[in-house]
Amino acid sequence: MNRLPQADWTKRKDLAALVAALGPDNARYVGGAVRDTLLGKDIHDIDLATPLLPHAVIDRCKEAGIRTVPTGIDHGTVTAILKGGPVEITTLRHDVSTDGRRATVAFATEWQKDAARRDFTINALYAHPETLEISDYFGGLADLDARHVRFIGDPHERIREDHLRILRYFRFQARFGDEPNAEAVAACQELAHTLKGLSRERVAMELLGILALPDPRGAVALMAKLGVLAVILPEAREREQAVFAALVAHEAATGTPGDPVRRLAALLPPIPSVAEAVSARLRLSRAHRARLVCAAERKDTDAGAPRALAYAEGVEGARDRLLIAGQTTRELDGWEVPELPLKGGEIVQRGVSAGPDVARILRAVEARWIAEQFPPRERVMQLLDEELAAR
Repeated sequence: MNRLPQADWTKRKDLAALVAALGPDNARYVGGAVRDTLLGKDIHDIDLATPLLPHAVIDRCKEAGIRTVPTGIDHGTVTAILKGGPVEITTLRHDVSTDGRRATVAFATEWQKDAARRDFTINALYAHPETLEISDYFGGLADLDARHVRFIGDPHERIREDHLRILRYFRFQARFGDEPNAEAVAACQELAHTLKGLSRERVAMELLGILALPDPRGAVALMAKLGVLAVILPEAREREQAVFAALVAHEAATGTPGDPVRRLAALLPPIPSVAEAVSARLRLSRAHRARLVCAAERKDTDAGAPRALAYAEGVEGARDRLLIAGQTTRELDGWEVPELPLKGGEIVQRGVSAGPDVARILRAVEARWIAEQFPPRERVMQLLDEELAAR
């Protein structure tokens, strides 16, 4: 009999209280918590499945003094707010109709029906909260042992239910897989065009999720080979893919944590207008858009003065540009961008009339201060004296 190994999270008292409120036979741990515990990985999110209807979940939790939030009640999801972290509780479901973007679901009472609507076999593992016995309806345990990412049933049907599963396949393949599944790959290639119908936010979320993995090079290369990358990011041509691969290798060689936005920047040509267009298309945040544009403005001279670059673009932007160029960022470690120790008012006090002359002198002093690697105020005042004397 297969059981979930006892992990710290399975011994949480607040979880035990939640299970007691629902009834142990009315709850199963499901999805990532089960999968990742079996792999010995850290657990970040805990999900429970239950045959209880959402309002019954809310009522039982209320009786036990557990606060809940109806985070997705129309689709059967209630979030229990526990001391050790929130837990999503979702009523068993089966699909009534799907169009690749959204699904109409009905509540179910059978665990296997709920499992059948999930994407991959390794995500359809259920564990009893007390006995930790695992229910495996589609061979997920064997696939997990074999590092095999496989759709439940017909891959074409699973993808037609939710087109985003194409990108989820590549993310899970990169995280847990060994050799790509031939049927899954064929379905992803055949249905790649369906990604065009998804909301840009969902595509961006999955794309950044792939790029956030420790080493997404294989996944991105496979996406490119199958024509998936060309659908969601046509700007990423062979040259950009090579820059991206070199960046990931450089991050690994220098012990630099991989960053999905930086990696996305590497997949784009160094053209600011393209970065702007991609940011708008994917509905990225202003902060992410600014980073992509900054990276697109990279120059061959960036490595010559890393701190000057960081002063102009910020430390994060400078790191992005240097790393994409395969350069070191050691000069920026622990360094904080300084503020020019000179104000325009001080120049006015030296007899310069307020206006363009003050701004010109301030810029001249700042340029020399940057070129001299940000010396202290005493040197700045000397530079000011020299600029005033040269008027």
